[in-house]
Amino acid sequence: MAEQCNHDCASCGTTCGSDTRKEPQDLHEKPHELSDIRHVIAVVSGKGGVGKSLVTGLLAVAMSRKGKRTGILDADITGPSIPKMFGVKGEVHGSEAGAYPVTTAGGIDVMSMNLLLESETDPVVWRGPILSNVVKQFWHDIIWQDEDYLFIDMPPGTGDVPLTVFQSIQVDGIVVVTSPQELVSMIVAKIVKMAELMHVPVLGLVENMSYFECPDCGKRHEIFGHSHIQEIADAYELPVLGRIPMVPTLASECDAGQIETVEGHWLDDAVDYILKQQR
Repeated sequence: MAEQCNHDCASCGTTCGSDTRKEPQDLHEKPHELSDIRHVIAVVSGKGGVGKSLVTGLLAVAMSRKGKRTGILDADITGPSIPKMFGVKGEVHGSEAGAYPVTTAGGIDVMSMNLLLESETDPVVWRGPILSNVVKQFWHDIIWQDEDYLFIDMPPGTGDVPLTVFQSIQVDGIVVVTSPQELVSMIVAKIVKMAELMHVPVLGLVENMSYFECPDCGKRHEIFGHSHIQEIADAYELPVLGRIPMVPTLASECDAGQIETVEGHWLDDAVDYILKQQR
């Protein structure tokens, strides 16, 4: 005798009729009851090493300079670099109501795994489900007060944590970070298709390490080859939000925890576009 259907399609291999299948569940989780977050923007990349955290930091700084209250949720649990860029250390403080993010010198709120470790060089050796749960805790256990824009620095790829973020957090849009290499077109395609599956709008592309400008003659050199970002953007009907050059002083300021003092305006247009889209 066939077992009676319990409508839990994830637990069996039988294909039910559409009249017995449950409607898709909304898995989005609410933030902390004391949080006030108006917009959430995720910064993603299909592979590591393209400067996603740098772009997240620069976007947050540019948004803050526009007079918006800004925060960064560092979802890259095993490779957190946001605290180092902003020069924040120490413990996360809280009360009976919940914990609060650490605020940078420039007023940007930051929550990262490196703020919970005894040493910033301690490795986080956890499996995917635990990493995903930590990200969710950063969302619903941390009190994000009065945030106009919360940027999420995502780990690279399309694995457990990005999936958890898209399923658990109501993301208003994503910014895709690329580099000039031709193979990036394939990687961007994966991210764009994942965003489509998760019904998250892609706001546009940012190219990091786009070129090097000689300080002596002013000539631009494409160190990693000719850029393909416009071709990729045209293929998916997406805007190019910015191109960040290779600037030695930018790297040194990030290493020194001084990203908020960077004078470059490479992502000002990107922030203006985000503000326009989220009105």
